[in-house]
Amino acid sequence: MAKTKNPEDKKAEAPKEVVAPAAKLSKKRIDSGILYVQSTYNNTLCLVTDVKGNAVAASSAGALGFRGAKKGTPFAAAKVGEVLADKVKLMGMKEVAVIIKGVGSGRESAVRSFITKGINITGLKDVTPVPHNGPKKPRPRHV
Repeated sequence: MAKTKNPEDKKAEAPKEVVAPAAKLSKKRIDSGILYVQSTYNNTLCLVTDVKGNAVAASSAGALGFRGAKKGTPFAAAKVGEVLADKVKLMGMKEVAVIIKGVGSGRESAVRSFITKGINITGLKDVTPVPHNGPKKPRPRHV
């Protein structure tokens, strides 16, 4: 005779161990890649690709659970870099070239967290768009 569980018994059980999604990605072996860091005032997005440009792993401050103004902080950017570095380290990545875009406060901290996880930085490039002249000024008002 099968025993039926009460809803109260479900609460008493310990939560099951969650397997990290990065463990599935570890089948791919990648030695080097490119790290794209887009840092805005409101968020920090990081993307790791292989040398050809195919996306391998991505993360952002919002995806890690930071909300509101906390997403744009250097601490959130450092956490994004750590999580992403752990993911790509499982794939065997040893070195990345870094391309930074944006003017947010998380520019350096995302890259520094990659260095602390033991991944070497081969090159650093800033591709932040800078306007040369900007949009046309509005016409003068007729009063």
